[in-house]
Amino acid sequence: MTKVVLLERLKEFTEEHIGDLLLPVQPQENDETPTDRAATVYVPRLPELRAYAQKAPFITHGAVTGKDGLGQHPNGARFLQSSAVVRTCFCVYHPQEQEGELALLNLMERLRIALLQKRVVGGQFALDMQAGIESLIYPDNTPPFYLGEMMSRWWLPAIKRELKEGYIR
Repeated sequence: MTKVVLLERLKEFTEEHIGDLLLPVQPQENDETPTDRAATVYVPRLPELRAYAQKAPFITHGAVTGKDGLGQHPNGARFLQSSAVVRTCFCVYHPQEQEGELALLNLMERLRIALLQKRVVGGQFALDMQAGIESLIYPDNTPPFYLGEMMSRWWLPAIKRELKEGYIR
């Protein structure tokens, strides 16, 4: 359940920090001049993958991997430490090739900088600064659509161990 909450909080965070960045929308039938709009954020992916052309601009957040293990405090105490890796995908539409790549980069940078400034989302999920944020703009983008992704690792809230009465360990 915690990873689901992480994705929902990332969605809220993303909407808050990119909501004022208006991007071009591909004209549809009977649509002479579509109005620019902010990227729509989906968790964990597009509802209809084949509909990406009508959905652009958009961002998706999806959990890729998770890890649970023992961590150790400087005082020697051990604790359960959990993390999740999140893949964030970006798609923008732009009729001009050079402007399209810049629009994609601008959207990705807006979110990257906000994450690095805040480092905590939802009051409980901390960005793993040791792992950092990796980003990639796909080199084989096909105009007028431009795609990129970011990978980030998040520390999840601690899970408390339940002990049976009388059991010590």
